[in-house]
Amino acid sequence: MKKARGQFMSGLDVGSYSIRFAIAQKTEGGIKLIGAAEVPSAGVHHGIVNSIEECVSSISSALERAERMVGAPIEHVWVAMSGAHVSAQESKGVVAVARSDGEITREDVERALEAARTVATPLNHEILHVMPQGFSVDGQTGIKDPVGMTGVRLEVDTKIVQGLTTHIKNLTKAVYRTGLDIDNIVLSSLATAEAVLTPRQKELGVAVIDVGSSTISMAVYEEGDLIHIVTLPLGSERITSDIAIGLRIDIDLAEKIKLACGRALAQAVPKKEEIDVAELGAPTRALISCRYVAEIIEARVEEMFKHVDKELKKIGKSGMLPCGVVLTGGGSKLPELTEAAKNFLKLPAALGCAIDVESITDKVNDLSFATSIGLALWGKTIEEEHRGRGMRGFVSRFQSVDKATQHIGKWFKSLLP
Repeated sequence: MKKARGQFMSGLDVGSYSIRFAIAQKTEGGIKLIGAAEVPSAGVHHGIVNSIEECVSSISSALERAERMVGAPIEHVWVAMSGAHVSAQESKGVVAVARSDGEITREDVERALEAARTVATPLNHEILHVMPQGFSVDGQTGIKDPVGMTGVRLEVDTKIVQGLTTHIKNLTKAVYRTGLDIDNIVLSSLATAEAVLTPRQKELGVAVIDVGSSTISMAVYEEGDLIHIVTLPLGSERITSDIAIGLRIDIDLAEKIKLACGRALAQAVPKKEEIDVAELGAPTRALISCRYVAEIIEARVEEMFKHVDKELKKIGKSGMLPCGVVLTGGGSKLPELTEAAKNFLKLPAALGCAIDVESITDKVNDLSFATSIGLALWGKTIEEEHRGRGMRGFVSRFQSVDKATQHIGKWFKSLLP
C-alpha cells in the first residue's frame, strides 16, 4: 500500500455531470497517465455537494473502476474544488529579514507569506491558496525570487484564494467516507491551467476557460502570475435546456440532438441539413432542422462569452490577452466553439488538452480530463518542491486547505474500527 502511494499520483475531479479519476505514474521527465475512470455524478450541482450519500456512492464507483484499471489500491488523491463560492482577494505581507548579514532565506519568505495570510477573510471562509504576485526588498519591486538577496525589509504581494468552509467540509467528508485520504484540495481552474498552459502563455497573458455542465471556471494569467479567477453559473446543460424548450422535446432527447448535430455557429450548418429524431431513440419520426438547433445554441454560447468578456473587462483585459483563451472541459467539445470564442471575445482561441504528458490511454486527449490530469501534475510538482526544488512554487502552492482536511480526516479515522 505504501508503494502504491509513492508510485502513483491521483487526481479526483468531482463535477456536476461526471466524477473523473486520473491516475499517473511519476517518470523522470514528468508523469505518465496509466488510468482514467469516469462515472456519472450524483449529489453535486454547480460544483457544490448537495447530497453527501449520493456523492460518496459516485466517488466510490469511480474509485473502484480506477483501481481495476491500474491493478493496485489507491489511497491518496488530490481533489479539485470549484463553485461560485470561491473568491480571491489581494493581501500584502511585510517582515524584517532575520539574519544579521541581511541575506534573505526561505524562512523569511515563508514568514512573509504567513503575514499575508492574516488578512481578514469573509465569515466562514477557508483559505485555499496563497499565490505570490511579486516580492519587494527595501523598496525594490518586481522581484520573483528574493532568496539569497540582501536587504532589511521583505514584502510580498499575494492573491488569497478562498472558499466557503461549509462546501469545503462537505466535499472532504464525501471523499473521506470512500476510504481515501486527501493530499490537498486545489482550485479546479488552477489544476486545469497546470495541465493545458505553457509557462510562455502564462507570461504573455492567457485565460483558461473550463466549460463544465453547470459552471464555467476561468483563470487569467499574466507575467506568470494569476491575476483573476471566477466561476460563472453557466454551462453546457443550459444549452441542452434551451434545445428542449425550443423544440418542445424532453431533455434526454435534446442532449442526443446536441451531440448529434449541435454547432456553436449557425452559419457553419447547411440550411437543408436535417436529422430524424427516430434515429436517436424517439418513439415517432420527426425531422429537425440542424440549422435551427445551431441558432438556439449560438444564442446561448454568445451569452456565455459575453459574461466571460464582462469578467475580462473588470481587469482591463478584454481583447488584450496575446495568447487568447484556451478552452477545455466537457462543454468545450461542442463543434465550432473555438470559432465562436474568436468571434465574441475578439481573441485567439484554442482547445486545451494536457501538454507533455505520456499516456497509455487516449483519455490524455479528452478535454473532460484536463482538470484531473492537472491535479496529478500539481501533486508531482508539490512533491518535488517539498524535497527542496523550486522554492517559489513550494511557498505559493503548498499553503492550502490543510487544516480543514486534516481535522475532518482525523475525525473520520477515529470512527473506524
